[in-house]
Amino acid sequence: MLRIGSGIDFHQLVEGREFWLGGVKINHHKGALGHSDADVLLHAICDALLGTLALGDIGTHFPDTDMQWKDVDSKKLLEVCRDKVAMHGYKICNVDSTVLLQEPKIKPYIDQMQLVISSILHITLDAVSIKATTTEHMGFTGRGEGIVAQATVLVQKQIED
Repeated sequence: MLRIGSGIDFHQLVEGREFWLGGVKINHHKGALGHSDADVLLHAICDALLGTLALGDIGTHFPDTDMQWKDVDSKKLLEVCRDKVAMHGYKICNVDSTVLLQEPKIKPYIDQMQLVISSILHITLDAVSIKATTTEHMGFTGRGEGIVAQATVLVQKQIED
């Protein structure tokens, strides 16, 4: 049995924060504001993974009222979500994602992000798609005030011998 899930995340960009995207630290004068490291791409993938099995959303599993998750590395959140999918007897087939931001340009970092995500999810590099687009200076992303990431994940039920 195949199941599909989608996820989306938004974060404000502010001065004085590190900028993490896809598990990679990117040198930029702004970073995403959030309870954790605010990695919108990993958060969107987490939501998509949870969505495949109707397990709620990232806020349900990692609430911003729980200090356990304060400033946590989002790679840890992705590991937890991966394990939840596996505990239900599913394996991850692939991830397709899009990041919406005006700057910085992330193309130089995509290979590294794919490596991080594929390693955490135990899937091949070619099963992780990361695309990026600007909003042509329109809206909050176009003004450099925020960042958005969307992800879709396909999982497959494992056949037991």
